[in-house]
Amino acid sequence: MKPIAFAIFLAAVAAGAAADGFRVDLIHRDSPRSPLYDPSSTAFDRVRAAAERSALRSSRVARAGLAASGDTSIEAQVLPDLTEYLIEVELGTPKFKVVAIVDTGSDLIWANCKPCTQCYEQTPLLFDPKDSSTYRDLACDSRPCKELPVSGCSSNSKCQYQYIYGDGSQVVGNLASETFTFTTTGSNTIAIPNITFGCSHQSGGIFSKRTGGLVGLAPGQLSLVSQLGSSIDGKFSYCLVPLSQTSATSKLVFGDGSGASGSDVLTTPLTIQDSFYYLTLNGISVGDTNISATSPTTSGSPNIIIDSGTTLNILSPEMAYELGKAVKDIVNLPVANDPELSTYAACFHVKGSRDYKFPDITYNFEGAPLKLGPLNTFLEVAQDVVCLAASSSADLQIFGNVAQQNLHVEYDLGANELSFAHVDCTDF
Repeated sequence: MKPIAFAIFLAAVAAGAAADGFRVDLIHRDSPRSPLYDPSSTAFDRVRAAAERSALRSSRVARAGLAASGDTSIEAQVLPDLTEYLIEVELGTPKFKVVAIVDTGSDLIWANCKPCTQCYEQTPLLFDPKDSSTYRDLACDSRPCKELPVSGCSSNSKCQYQYIYGDGSQVVGNLASETFTFTTTGSNTIAIPNITFGCSHQSGGIFSKRTGGLVGLAPGQLSLVSQLGSSIDGKFSYCLVPLSQTSATSKLVFGDGSGASGSDVLTTPLTIQDSFYYLTLNGISVGDTNISATSPTTSGSPNIIIDSGTTLNILSPEMAYELGKAVKDIVNLPVANDPELSTYAACFHVKGSRDYKFPDITYNFEGAPLKLGPLNTFLEVAQDVVCLAASSSADLQIFGNVAQQNLHVEYDLGANELSFAHVDCTDF
């Protein structure tokens, strides 16, 4: 899917947003604020489920990347319900609240709409375009319709779309424009007119019944980031609070107000490829060990996706093995080799141990040696068991959201750069 667009920011400013951008809450799916929150799940249950989603998501991304490089199919990049963050947005006039998945691996924005004759069971009410004075169906010859990889045309010349995700889940409907209203930090609102989105009248698959749509942040021409375009100077960022901070909320920022600052800001080239955001990882350092990127993910070229929707870091089998080995050589704790822990590159028993320490790990991105402490690199996955938050894949590499906790991560699409800055995201 591909998305950059239209001059819409003046209306947003009139609705109360600062001209230097705006920020909204990102809700982790396991937060008590999330409709997906399960109070009966333990912290270990949630970590285990997140690790499983990471494995599934990485395999779907790999398959989508292969498909995108070889044909013009309508298969979307990843299954978005495997992502980790949600956002609240209000559609239309009058406003109608939708809880939507946020995904840096998807382009199309969509919501389930009435009539939804063949849709997955959705607990929240459906958006009814007939109730909104600002809803408009888009014509088959409209510019946004031409941005769809494959489109159809109804008998009354309305643009129609069908997105099929990696597992066979799909959404089908009319491409339309509508006013989107976001609640910003400080409880102000920002109304953005003429956002192109998919009004889905058919949807099916393993989407959660407690969500009703998706907001895509990928670089294609139909994503929210691309539609905001020059009005946000081609920039967006986020700051993810640690998973343990259930009372705090992560932030998603659009515009110049997102700029990372300070002497510790690290900047690395950002490459857009197959609608994903790629970085160049030259190697990983832990203690006195330097692990170089190896074939098929050689150093010096874009070789790792940065993705807020994947929990673990996914590395090549060679890098994951060498990283696990280096950590085991440093950490003075019994190694945990239980079969159910095979997802992780290294695990340790910490029961009865005092004053144990885990090493800092540096991800050596091109021009940006990002030093990460244990908060970003280890997870307690079971009682008295701590594992390296990294797994392996023979297909691709992903820099996941545990590694991005308490980092201000800014995407500058105009300069093709990504910046990291260590911050306390609970105070962001």
